[in-house]
Amino acid sequence: MTSRRSLTPSAARLTMSLRDIGYDFPAAVADLVDNSVSAGARRVDIVIEFDGSASRVFIADDGSGMTTYGLHEALRFGSRQGYKAGDLGRYGLGLKTASLSQARRITVVSRRQGATRPLITARTLDLDLIVELDDWIVVDPGRTPEVDRAREMLPEDGGTVVLWETLDRLLPEQNPEGGWARRRIDALTAKTSAHMAMVFHRFISGEVGEPLVITVNGEKLRPWNPFAPDEDARQELPRRTFEITIGDVSGHVSLQRFVLPSRDAFSSPAEFEKLSGPLKWNRQQGLYIYRADRLVQWGGWGGIRGIDEHTKLGRAALDFTTDLDAVFQVNVAKMRVTLPAELRPMLERPLTELCLRADDAYRKTSKRSTGDKGSPRSESSAERHTYGLALRAAAMQSGPGDYAAFKRIVESLRSSAPDIVSDLGLE
Repeated sequence: MTSRRSLTPSAARLTMSLRDIGYDFPAAVADLVDNSVSAGARRVDIVIEFDGSASRVFIADDGSGMTTYGLHEALRFGSRQGYKAGDLGRYGLGLKTASLSQARRITVVSRRQGATRPLITARTLDLDLIVELDDWIVVDPGRTPEVDRAREMLPEDGGTVVLWETLDRLLPEQNPEGGWARRRIDALTAKTSAHMAMVFHRFISGEVGEPLVITVNGEKLRPWNPFAPDEDARQELPRRTFEITIGDVSGHVSLQRFVLPSRDAFSSPAEFEKLSGPLKWNRQQGLYIYRADRLVQWGGWGGIRGIDEHTKLGRAALDFTTDLDAVFQVNVAKMRVTLPAELRPMLERPLTELCLRADDAYRKTSKRSTGDKGSPRSESSAERHTYGLALRAAAMQSGPGDYAAFKRIVESLRSSAPDIVSDLGLE
């Protein structure tokens, strides 16, 4: 019989490595809100408190809560608990990796909803203890002022509170009590509010079930919908649905396309500025990719075309279900996906149409603002773009060799006849 030996990884070294999996602070908080949503929470309260080296974060929900066994399983790296279709969790790592990416000490306090004996269970994952003992262990934190506060935040009928302490990734080691540290916490609080309002906007607005209430330091968040649904001048193009099959995985992807109003057609200058988004107009154009109604990636055209000032009013929602996670290569932090190669050619034509519409809206605005009385983009120009798109699609369908030759021809035209390349939309 072949000799076998179990090689358990070093808990200390692996856990330290997992701290750098790619979260920033708002994304780490969002990963915990994912757990709250999966637990059926209708309210999530985020409290970010500056107190020098004792600064702390509480994330409390009124979801189903956990038993002692469930809490232990939730704190296991690579949890054995399964995920249902549509759950926002994926790898069994989020609670741990998201929390440890920001803090060295994580305490979870929970009360199971509907339990006969609704006991409160609290457990702590302490990175310093893991490093000291080189073992993945959790401990009962006892009764500290912070744990007592977490217990008080628990709803009577069940829920969970996650407490982050020793925020070494947020505060400077040399002067955690200083003004710079306070300003950093204040800035991260504002950034987190904007991030939650965008990422969970469908849940907050009630597009997905009963509205979800999210507060940050007591302030109730309003949803930030990137598609300006309340603007009368918004254009909506017909929805497209694509079926993709990669290996033994099949599913449907939907695409909704919108041209937002130009500045002078918005209901007010304040609304125009609000809809510019965290990245501002140019970088907010493009694809907004949703996994199970939760926004996971936004801005840019996924490599299908480049960002252009003239197309900044174009935005599109691309939706897929959790069944297609492997196809879209969702990362652990749920901040990045990769468009499947099979899907890209399907998206090219509808996104080109969207960009042509956005370009027209932008140019008409420019002419009004400069007093240019010339005619808007002619229909023949849009038709020429369609011809170029048809040529590209035909070359791709003919096979890799023909498409490679087509790309060489376009590259040659860029030098000899750039106007033709531009007219055909082959930039």
